[in-house]
Amino acid sequence: MMVKVCGITRREDALAAAEAGASAIGFIFYKPSPRYVTPEKARELGEGIEIWKAGVFVDEDPKLVESIMSDAKLDVAQVYGRFVASTRITRFWQAVRVKADAGAIGVAAAGSEALFLDSSANGVSFDWTLARRLGERRKVVIAGGLDASNVAKAIRVAQPWGVDASSGLESAPGIKDHLKVRQFVKAAREATS
Repeated sequence: MMVKVCGITRREDALAAAEAGASAIGFIFYKPSPRYVTPEKARELGEGIEIWKAGVFVDEDPKLVESIMSDAKLDVAQVYGRFVASTRITRFWQAVRVKADAGAIGVAAAGSEALFLDSSANGVSFDWTLARRLGERRKVVIAGGLDASNVAKAIRVAQPWGVDASSGLESAPGIKDHLKVRQFVKAAREATS
């Protein structure tokens, strides 16, 4: 199970996620977000931490994504919106916002490692059975409204390849609560053991 803690803005939060047993940490490169960091800051935050580093991009040009991935020393791009993979971006997750009434999700961009299903608004969840159906054909990551109180149920229902949380693990936007991070990772790991 891939367990990601997203929206990292501070070094101590990156270290707390890694020490808790997360598989990945995520950095937001969308300027309107309160969790936005520059590529240079992301590189500093993730330096020497031996877990995956993911960059979150919204409607970005593939050339800019390539540049940021290189500058920030990222392992995978999580991309929202239209995206055409380039030969320099070897790993990316196509992210889709799931509306509450969604009956089907379009096919993710060719070459994506996983389909990343996120809720239609921050901090709320969606019908996880949709993820389970899609997961029968490809790797699926679920996000949106996840925390320690519901991640085990989400995993049982969706049977995803991975889970992701951000705002549900915070004391304030961009500030992770280390106890919540530990509890989330522990609950996710125990649900798959």
